[in-house]
Amino acid sequence: MGLSTFKGGIHPYDGKNLSKDKPIKEILPKGDLIYPLSQHIGAPAKPIVEKGQYVLEGEKIAEADGFVSAPIYASVSGTVKAMEKRRVAAGDNVMSIVIENDGKYETVEYPKHKPYTELTKEEILDIIKEAGVVGMGGAGFPTHVKLSPKEPEKIDYVIANCAECEPYLTSDYRRMLEEPEKLVEGLKIILKLFDNAKGILAVEDNKRDCIELLEKLTQKEERITVKSLKTKYPQGAERQLIYASTGRKINSKMLPADAGCVVNNVDTIVAVYHAVVEGKPLMHRIVTVTGDAVADPRNFIVRVGTDYAELLEEAGGFKKEPAKIVSGGPMMGFGVFDIHVPVTKTSSALLCLTEDEVAKYEPTACINCGKCVEVCPGHIVPARLADYAEHSEEEKFVKNNGMECCECGCCSFICPAKRQLTQSIKSMRKMVLANRKK
Repeated sequence: MGLSTFKGGIHPYDGKNLSKDKPIKEILPKGDLIYPLSQHIGAPAKPIVEKGQYVLEGEKIAEADGFVSAPIYASVSGTVKAMEKRRVAAGDNVMSIVIENDGKYETVEYPKHKPYTELTKEEILDIIKEAGVVGMGGAGFPTHVKLSPKEPEKIDYVIANCAECEPYLTSDYRRMLEEPEKLVEGLKIILKLFDNAKGILAVEDNKRDCIELLEKLTQKEERITVKSLKTKYPQGAERQLIYASTGRKINSKMLPADAGCVVNNVDTIVAVYHAVVEGKPLMHRIVTVTGDAVADPRNFIVRVGTDYAELLEEAGGFKKEPAKIVSGGPMMGFGVFDIHVPVTKTSSALLCLTEDEVAKYEPTACINCGKCVEVCPGHIVPARLADYAEHSEEEKFVKNNGMECCECGCCSFICPAKRQLTQSIKSMRKMVLANRKK
């Protein structure tokens, strides 16, 4: 029987060997901590501290401002220095809380919950919500919302996204190797919310050591299985992961819950464990600092609010001058022009490359080779959609299923004409969504 997968996809150089074999290193921040109030999908958090106020590590500094929102907690002890707009990795200036770190790391007393086996579903959801847990794979969707579908009894599968298909990223891999018990327990906590669901730990087969470790830990768990997936990008994209793991299909108008599925990534599930078992809010995450320009690529346990530049310093700085710096991976990440920006709940990686291959490309006319169609996991025609996007033909774009694009970048990667297909389609999708809101 072949490995579970989907139709389409690509096999780019993965670069994971740079950091995957080094253990996670915890680092302490040196300078001020910056906490943007928008670290999640939905309404920005609302500050509940004032300038000059002293706060402890683990103290709530901003509360959720609505159901689709999430609170923010101080990851150090210190004094609130300012509440002002600060630049984030995406380039935007976002209202933020600035805390001057006193270096003492004095903490609050974290709440002690009952064993999760004795908690009600409502209590578990309240704990996750109060802890500020959001999707840490990049989207930042508040986790308590994702775990509150209208019909929880119709959820058949809770899928742990352990694929980590994005090139260069190895944080989930290290988490699975070093703390697999927390991942399994976190999945069991989520399964407690869905009476009829089974858990799937979906891992690409290039992580054979993780697969064996998780199989050993779950051999007595009747509700949890480990599924080996074919190593291919974008195997970890939500729609592709659901299809590869369950054979069920969803489109852009559906949520995973419509197909009876809930999907969470590794770090999110571990954050659920920390919240429910240890009473700790989301204040830390693992960030991969890597690339051929970095002296000592590796993964770091980082406090939210830490300056990216401090991570780079811990990785030995640059051994060569970078031509391109990316927040995230090379396929789905975005270029940054200033590394003095804060780590947020959704920061996954800092990628520093000595060559900017994309900048060297000189796009030419489409040769109608069909390669973009062949690799597209959404089964659409990227070349045609890019043409519609470039000519602002919104009606044709929507009619030809442009909204089904998952913005994975496979078409741009494979295109022999070096056309920036994904960028054009992505821009048009944003325009369509904006017009629908009007």
